[in-house]
Amino acid sequence: MWDFLTIYWPQLVSGVLVTIELFILSSALSIMLAVIFALMKLSRNPFVRGISITYIEFFRGTSLLVQLYWIFFVLPVFGLTLEKFSAGVIAVALNAGSYGAELVYGGVRAVPQGQWEAAYALSLPPLKKMWRIVLPQALVIILPAWGNLFIEVLKATALVSLISVSDLTFEVQSINQNTYLSAQAFGSALLIYYGIARFLLTPTVRWLEARLRHRLSRN
Repeated sequence: MWDFLTIYWPQLVSGVLVTIELFILSSALSIMLAVIFALMKLSRNPFVRGISITYIEFFRGTSLLVQLYWIFFVLPVFGLTLEKFSAGVIAVALNAGSYGAELVYGGVRAVPQGQWEAAYALSLPPLKKMWRIVLPQALVIILPAWGNLFIEVLKATALVSLISVSDLTFEVQSINQNTYLSAQAFGSALLIYYGIARFLLTPTVRWLEARLRHRLSRN
């Protein structure tokens, strides 16, 4: 195993960097989509609420792999061609954003009624009320679930290798095809994905949760 890593570590590092870039961009876009469509679902306008529900149900109810293929292979038929990395980011983000929207929606609804009443009593504009009072408290509620979703996003990025994005999975498959060292190649991938999830994502989410709770308690 050590000899394998000594020889192929540049390829593995290159794949890890692409995977991390995919993860960061997909996560950021999924958060934006989740907040937007969760707020749309809270709207009293049936048309706006219907758009949100349609997006959430469609992307939660269909396969991410099929969504990825549609975005990369089918959209060009309609005149919209995306570079493979961008297609991967968008596909993962759209899928994760649909799950995140439900988390944000549930978190907002879980904020105690007294906080809503206090915001109304202060005569805050709706956007300011949501941004300053409701969303910070909802974020504390949903962060543990978001931590799990971020891990799912990390794992989902592996699918972009199927459209030839040179992420960790793609590089490992390439090494395996050239060397047939399946145990070493895919064993390395397993350990790297686990290490990112266990030692980077999980502690970061826990740290954010502690900071938010501390900040809210001070306020």
